Amino acid sequence: MDFATWTPFITAIAAISGILLGWAGRSRSIRQDVERRASADAQQRADVEYIKRGVDDIRFEQKAQGKRIDELSDRVTRVEESAKQAHKRLDRIDDEN
Repeated sequence: MDFATWTPFITAIAAISGILLGWAGRSRSIRQDVERRASADAQQRADVEYIKRGVDDIRFEQKAQGKRIDELSDRVTRVEESAKQAHKRLDRIDDEN
């Protein structure tokens, strides 16, 4: 057989191998894109979870701060009442003298 009879076979084999290699490269590229997206999604979810925990911590601290403010408000009210009674006693002592 001469070269002319082998040329179509070689051309067909080259075309088929080019298609197969191109398909394999495309499949690899798609798989890498999926892996990148999955990694980015996982990182984003982890970041959102971190933010959620931070918000929960802030809410807890805010509630605790509110309780402390309420307690201080009660104490201030009692101190004001005590000061008012003390002023009344002082006024009575001044009136007696």
